[in-house]
Amino acid sequence: MTARRELYTLVGADLISNLGTRISVVAIPWLVLETTGSPTRMGLVAAAETLPYMLSSALATPWADRFGVRRTSVVADAASAAAMALVALAPWLGFGTLLALVAVAGGLRGIGDRVKHVLFKPAAERAGVPLIRLTSAYDGLTRGMTLFGAVLGGLLIDWVGVTRAIWIDAGTFAVCALLVGVLVRPPAPAVPAAREGYLRALRGGFAHLRTDRPLLTMLVVVSASNMFANASVAVWIPLWVARVLGDPAGFGLLLGVFAGGALAGNLVFTVAGTRLPRRLTFALGVALSGTPRLLALALSDRLVVVLTVTFLSGVAISVVNPLLGAALYERVPEALQTRVLGIAGSVAFLGLPVGALLGGWSVALLGLTPALLVMSVACLVLTVAPLLAARSRVDRPAPGPAVSSPV
Repeated sequence: MTARRELYTLVGADLISNLGTRISVVAIPWLVLETTGSPTRMGLVAAAETLPYMLSSALATPWADRFGVRRTSVVADAASAAAMALVALAPWLGFGTLLALVAVAGGLRGIGDRVKHVLFKPAAERAGVPLIRLTSAYDGLTRGMTLFGAVLGGLLIDWVGVTRAIWIDAGTFAVCALLVGVLVRPPAPAVPAAREGYLRALRGGFAHLRTDRPLLTMLVVVSASNMFANASVAVWIPLWVARVLGDPAGFGLLLGVFAGGALAGNLVFTVAGTRLPRRLTFALGVALSGTPRLLALALSDRLVVVLTVTFLSGVAISVVNPLLGAALYERVPEALQTRVLGIAGSVAFLGLPVGALLGGWSVALLGLTPALLVMSVACLVLTVAPLLAARSRVDRPAPGPAVSSPV
């Protein structure tokens, strides 16, 4: 029972920080739109957060192994709380300071998220929870937090203002650091991990991922999907809401409906996922989660239409993260988990900073509706073509020797 309580605490702490992040996903773009009115600057701020997030996810993992995964999680979350508290003051400090603070917060979150996810696998094994059930349940709970947090973010801007909404995000990171620091105590590994130089350790992670073509294909597709998703959240959806609804609560509503669809789909997938063909399910999920959503924004000013398509796109996306997460846990030797999960996260999130910039530039160059039409086609091509070209299946774990966990 203690093992299960530790797993629940670890997942719960991560979900609390996710709640705060969802609030800031609504609050920070709205803050930039409110203070500058510039789509390009909205994209720059989103890129300033996601690029350091992506880099730290990969490049900081050898240090996390050396410093200790749990200890890294606590320090990163505590520092994230301080960074987000300062972000709330950024409008009085200038746009350049806002960019710098958001970049620091993104870098801290990148390594903090990766090490918590590394802790999930051994905690689940000690608790006797199957990995596919863990990834599916975690994805569903995350979607639930997204549903609640996105709606709450829009409402908080109305109720208490954008600055206090960002302070609430800072508070969630502090709570997460406290829970992991006090209640999560993973046992020391039976065989301590060998100490390696930084570059050698990093090369080992890249080498494993490079040789696993099915896993690498999944990551490339998810990266492309994330590029268009981040452009939507950072620029396209806020501009559509501002033009059609004129109310920030509508932004939160759209994000929440997408999360609600994903949550509904996840409930079904948790039950039926083990019986579905992984490759086909993954391909349909990425194909139907992006392009229809962009076309709805481009072709309709009716909220009910956009909400319906957004919900169905959320249902489609519900299978993607659990399948990718299960593949990572199954295909990567335990001694390489921190590094490979970090690098994989970096590859998957590579599209985020590109998408943030793409969103702002596409609207500045083409206007909102033409940009959405062009990008809906690009989204379909970039998410489906790699899967059509891949010759290997993603259904079977890669063979490899059993290696003791460094956690």
